[in-house]
Formats: sequence, C-alpha cells, structure tokens
Amino acid sequence: MRLADLVATSRSVAASGGRLEKIKQLAALVSRVRPDEIDVAIPFLSGSTRQGRIGVGGSALAELRSMPAADEPTLELMEIDAAFGRVAAASGAGSASARVEVLRGVFRRATADERDFLRRLIYGDLRQGALEGVLIEAVALASNVPAAQIRRAVMLSGTLAPVARVALLEGEPGLSRIVLQPFRPVQPMLADSAADVGDALNTLGLASLEYKLDGARIQAHKAGDDVKVYSRNLRDVTVAVPEVVEAVRGMPARDLVLDGEALALRPDGRPQPFQITMRRFGRRLDVDPLRVELPITPFFFDVLYVDGSPIIDEPLARRAEVLADRVPSAFRVPRIVAASAEEAVAFTERAFAAGHEGVMAKSVHASYAAGRRGAAWLKVKRAHTLDLVVLAVEWGSGRRRGTLSNLHLGARDDERGGFVMLGKTFKGLTDEMLATQTRLLLALETGREGHVVHVRPELVVEVAFNDIQDSPQYPGGLALRFARVKRYRPDKTAAEADTFAAVRALHRRSREIE
Repeated sequence: MRLADLVATSRSVAASGGRLEKIKQLAALVSRVRPDEIDVAIPFLSGSTRQGRIGVGGSALAELRSMPAADEPTLELMEIDAAFGRVAAASGAGSASARVEVLRGVFRRATADERDFLRRLIYGDLRQGALEGVLIEAVALASNVPAAQIRRAVMLSGTLAPVARVALLEGEPGLSRIVLQPFRPVQPMLADSAADVGDALNTLGLASLEYKLDGARIQAHKAGDDVKVYSRNLRDVTVAVPEVVEAVRGMPARDLVLDGEALALRPDGRPQPFQITMRRFGRRLDVDPLRVELPITPFFFDVLYVDGSPIIDEPLARRAEVLADRVPSAFRVPRIVAASAEEAVAFTERAFAAGHEGVMAKSVHASYAAGRRGAAWLKVKRAHTLDLVVLAVEWGSGRRRGTLSNLHLGARDDERGGFVMLGKTFKGLTDEMLATQTRLLLALETGREGHVVHVRPELVVEVAFNDIQDSPQYPGGLALRFARVKRYRPDKTAAEADTFAAVRALHRRSREIE
C-alpha cells in the first residue's frame, strides 16, 4: 500500500466528526492492507510507529523543511517502516547525522501531505481521532469479528497490531487462541476517581477496600522456577528487581500471574516517595549495590492466573481468596470488605496514617477488565489528583527566567481524540523540577508561538487541585482550581492519563455532594 492512501484516510478521519464515519473509513482502508503491512499500518493509524520512539528531535526535522516536496506520491508503507527501523537502530558516533540522512531520503520523495503526516507521526502529534477504541471497531468491521472479542484479545496481548493481523487473516478461530498465559503480560486494569470513600461505596455497593500504595505498578509471572516482572507499560524489568523475583519464586504455586506494586520502604516500614522507588527501575547494571542501599518490596493485590488456569474472568471475591491462599501476607496489600461506612472510613484513616495515598475501592463482583478504566475500581485520595498530559509550556519570568515553567495541562479525550485543556500551573515546581522539565520539554518541542512552546503530548504529571470549576475560558468548559504539580509520572504514557470524561464525572459528583 502506498503511504498516500493511508495519509488520505487519516486526513479524512481527522475531518470527520462522527465516530461511525471514522470507523467506516478506517475499516475500508484496513481491509485493503496486505498481510505483511498490518503491523505497520495499524500503529501508523493510531499515531505511532512499530519501532516506538525513533530518536529524532525537532532540530533534525527542521533541517528537512527547506527541501522541495515531491509532486507525485511514490512511497510505500514498508519503505517507511524500513527507514524508521534504520533510524531507530542508529547508535554511537555519527548516529545523529546518519538518522537525518535516512530521513532526508524519505522526505525527498514525500509529497507535502505525506511530509506533514510523517512529521506529526514522528513527533507523536497525529491527532486524527483514530484512537485505539475506534481502530478496534474498524478492525472488527473489516474482519467481520465482534468488537468485544477483538477488544478482549488486545487486553490479553498488550497491543492491537498482532490482534488485527489474526482477526483479518484467521477470524474468530484465530482470536480464540489468544488467552492469558504466563510471560505474556496483559494491560493493567485502571481506576477512576471518587470524591471520598462514601461516594465510592454509594457507587459500588459491597466493596473491597485496599491501601492505595504510591509505588511502581508491577505484574509478576511465574512458571515453575522461571519468574519475570513487567512494568505498567509491559516492559520487562526483571533484572532490576531481584527481590521481587525471589519473593514470587518462593510462593506455593507452580504458575502465577500477579498484579501489584513495588515499594521502597523506610526502616520504620513507611513508604519512600514515589521518585525514590522509581530509582530502582532505571538501573540495568550494578543492581546489587542499589539493592543494598534501596531495597524494594512487592505488594500484590490481584491474581489473574494460577496453576494452569486463567481466573481473570472470576469475580474479585474469588480472586482475593486465591491470592490469600497463594501469596504470603507479607506480600499482600492490606484489604477488608467494608461492612459499613464507618468501618470504611476507619480503614481509610489507617491507610493515611501508614503513609499511603489513600484506598482503592473495588466491586467484589467485578472481573479483571485488563487495560480498561471504569467504575469497578475507584481510587480515593486525601487530596484530589489527576494524571494529566503537558500540551505546551511557557517560558518563565523573574526567578524562573530561562526555564520552561507554566505548564498547559490536558486530559485525554477518549471520545473525539486528542486532549482537552484544563488549565495552566507552575505551582509546586522546585528549581530542580524546573531544570528537569526544561530539558525534557525542549526535546519534545513541536513549535513556538511567542513565549509558548508547544510539545508532543507525552509528559504525564500528577496534579493536585482543590476543585473543578466551570470555565468558559477552555473548550471543555471546565478548569482545575488551585492546581499544583505533585510529581512527574515517567511510568505512565499519555494513553494512561486521566480522561476528560472522568473529570466531568468528578465535577458532577462534587456538585451532587454539595
């Protein structure tokens, strides 16, 4: 398939306001893709590359803008993929110029529309509305397979492209072979927010309450003596956390898939700050000295597979029983089933007193919805917080002069694509954070307007706020009141940021409580 065909569909999808029309256009394109092109076309349509980040910055692309564009389209999808592969593989002395030279050969043959698409694809700024949910529906239409079956296969395999290939080539029989098994990490189940524990219980009814730990999300897989540990974005981090491997290897089960958190603890047993825990996940070499300096402990709150049997579809009450039977209490997150609101409030206060963020309230009847955020899991914190994406940033003044300071914050729009801006803030930023974000955000720059630097929507920050207020100033009609940055979330991608729908729900619930 020619790149021009995919670009034309992308532009048409971006211009379409209706979800059904987007799905039809994408399905028509997907049905024409050759089998060997599926793993390339699906990521392109969702705004990414098969290689992920390919190590090209804005300055490199700026060098290519002066080149005349081609008059006629000739580029093929597989040519682009091969070029991106060479760019991603370039390393060592001279790699920067080698990357530019590869891209120069591509951009020389690209039309103006193709160049615009490729530039935004590399920047991660392809806001065409083809979110994964829309693409799943398109693949379902093109393959004549129920969307629910494709959605489940994606949850169990981690990404859409291989599932799309199976659906398009083998149909439902092929998808039925995609099942949960050790060493195939699944997307983690996510939570929405509740105003307080009473609000959570009103929503869920009978609920399991757990301490909400401020650690690194992990997924541990065991088969016999083999153990692997994966991060929340499904990256293999086994070598960085030998303590977790040892703990899981010693558990009384032949096979396990566990969901939990890893925490660095102080000598008194209270949790270290999140940033301290994350030091353990940036180290691939010399792990043993850091293990002595900063030991880490796993705490598991769910089990998805045990001794040859997936239990992901069992209700939480059943999974909790299996967890208690197979995981020692020292490695389990504290949990109760709240018999009353008073008991729930007391448990929440104990979580705060132990130094934790709050509690998770979970429906005891719910299955594990891998990769999805919904009302079956609700997080309750003392202060309201959201994980938002930096859309742009302003150069600072006064003490902050010379640094990128005022962050433009957006929630993910899972209905139309892109992000909805909720306000700006520089509150909570230390001098160290200002220096760090200046370096990070300049590397993500896509353009400037006066003192505003626009960036690829990749940096996720946790933002605390007092309230959500109506605001005609922003397109979504809502803004955060007294927003301040708590920390960066390098463990999260923009696709895991909180949604604007969740922000609207919080705003609505707070008004009902008032």
